[in-house]
Amino acid sequence: MNAAPASAASAANGAIAPAGAPGADTRALAAQAPHCLYADEDLLALAKPAGLLCVPGRGPLKQDALSTRAQRHWPGALVVHRLDQATSGLVLMARHPEAQRRLGMAFAAQAVHKHYQALVHGRPRAAPLAHPRAQGPGWGLIELPLTPDWPRRPLQKVDHAAGKPSQTLWRTLASDAGGTRSRLLLQPLSGRTHQLRLHLAHIGHPIVGDRLYGPPGQADEAPRLLLHAWRLALAHPRTGQWLELACPLPF
Repeated sequence: MNAAPASAASAANGAIAPAGAPGADTRALAAQAPHCLYADEDLLALAKPAGLLCVPGRGPLKQDALSTRAQRHWPGALVVHRLDQATSGLVLMARHPEAQRRLGMAFAAQAVHKHYQALVHGRPRAAPLAHPRAQGPGWGLIELPLTPDWPRRPLQKVDHAAGKPSQTLWRTLASDAGGTRSRLLLQPLSGRTHQLRLHLAHIGHPIVGDRLYGPPGQADEAPRLLLHAWRLALAHPRTGQWLELACPLPF
């Protein structure tokens, strides 16, 4: 297997350069290869900047995306999963259809271990918890059924009657002296749209910079959503070897 890991410094740079930033030549950005954290003949691990779509949207202004940038430099690369446009971090793409199928099955079976980090408002308190994915003390669990809020799309909402089950494990890593902000480690056990953002907002600790679910007066406290897809761990789709990948933190 010919792996191509990337340096931490360049990965960090790649993770924070927002697409379409004021004064940026977006056409030049679109022509650049995404920062590659790992590559072999079956998969790519790429660093997605905050503000860049994972896949193209509708209309000519939404055609620049991580997938289209990747396909210019790795022809045949295929989408496996997505991050919200506002979220930065690690994204996997497959190099061929069989790898895409196997990776898709792994995500669907919750066999991919996903770890995010976020800065949130306040200092969350976790009740004692025993869970096979909770390594060590201090973990909490959020369980809420989510569904699209159709009149206010793209927002999602908690709906105990019609929502789909969703679970997030979380643990506080650090808090500032005044308890106004905390850094959390997050493990989404399901993959609902805006799951982490809505879960944290629902328990009273929205992510800093969240313009959809955060309090209006606090939305501009950061230039971006402070949520980052930090680590993925999974069995390699061809060899079965356990693979641990990481995208350096930009905040």
